[in-house]
Amino acid sequence: MKPQSDGRSVLLPINDSGSSISCLRSLGKRGVHTIAVSEHRDRPALASRYCDETAIVPSPYEDLLAYKDALLSLAERPDVYTIVPHREVDSYVLGKYRDQFEEHVVALWPSFEQVRTVHDRLRQAEAAREAGIAIPETYSFDEVDDWSRELIVKPRYSILTPDYVDSLSEDECEGKMEVIYTAAGTEPDLEAIQETMHKSGRHVPDHVPIVQELVRDTRTEYGFRGLYDEGKSVLTCQKRQIRGKSYAGGASVYRETMYDPEIEEMGRAMLDHLDWHGLASVQFLKEPDTGEYKFTEINPRVWASIEMDVIAGADFPHAHWLLATGEPDRIETEYEVGAGNHLLFGEFQYLWSILRKRYPAIEPPAFRTAVWEVLSSCYDQPHFDYLHLDDPGPFIHGVLNQLPIGGRSGTEMAGQ
Repeated sequence: MKPQSDGRSVLLPINDSGSSISCLRSLGKRGVHTIAVSEHRDRPALASRYCDETAIVPSPYEDLLAYKDALLSLAERPDVYTIVPHREVDSYVLGKYRDQFEEHVVALWPSFEQVRTVHDRLRQAEAAREAGIAIPETYSFDEVDDWSRELIVKPRYSILTPDYVDSLSEDECEGKMEVIYTAAGTEPDLEAIQETMHKSGRHVPDHVPIVQELVRDTRTEYGFRGLYDEGKSVLTCQKRQIRGKSYAGGASVYRETMYDPEIEEMGRAMLDHLDWHGLASVQFLKEPDTGEYKFTEINPRVWASIEMDVIAGADFPHAHWLLATGEPDRIETEYEVGAGNHLLFGEFQYLWSILRKRYPAIEPPAFRTAVWEVLSSCYDQPHFDYLHLDDPGPFIHGVLNQLPIGGRSGTEMAGQ
């Protein structure tokens, strides 16, 4: 561990969501030197006034080991004090090579065993059962013999690496994969799913997805977010997702802070059972008929909607820094219930999904009603992931990235 000194820096491997910008703003405003790490030069976060330094590294999806080596080289700098993981691949790399990184920085992130458990949805489900938490019925795809029910198909692993499937080489990594909704009474084709589940279009035959019973209300997701220190809770907050990027749910585009003692109990039980270390977001859905919460997944990293927590007073980026630098007593643990914020581009995606997409067993809301709800919530809660008047660069850069003249047609502002 490095001795405390002036000019200490934090390494932020940024992603496409507003969470990167929130972390930069939170830490930069407090004088912490921020180093944003990315394989792309056009990320909106790099345009923030609070981004003090940029480091361009190889893409982990093109060469996983080269990415690890580049991140480790930055960690070896004497001014770099800790690293905040933003992506699944960051949690994987930092967990697997923890012994190499902790020679140089404070390793405030989960171990590889913890990461491996939460990256594997079958192991996640087993851990939840052991912790006494209700989950949707969960099976490996090849174990399902009754497709007459309403089911959804999910990737078994959050990302694919050689530790999870044998068909990948040591330097290969496959990124985010999408959930597939199936019609009751129709058995989907496993090989076709394997070919479409991965963004690269690559067929990974040894990645057998999981199947879960459909929780009828997939639109309202609940989250327990926590910062833990070797199994001990340091800071927590709760989220209720009002809208996702589609009317069926998905990545959060409008959310509010909340408090429910039942979610508190289940979230703590899950992270306590895993003896957690670092940041995590525990997700739940609620059965509309019974009111029962059911565990769905854990994200072992910064979550996309962390701006909401910061607005409410649960400043996880700053708390992470204070804990890493030995000042946990300065962490403020109270937060405001009912504070909300939006991913503005995601709101447009939500409305577009109502017009253009259909999901089995999930009815879309009336379009006019949806438009009114979006506009009224923006008026009531005028807080946004990207759009800050004192730091307009990320929003402007993100808008340009969506235009043909911007030279990039990704999902920069979509919270991916």
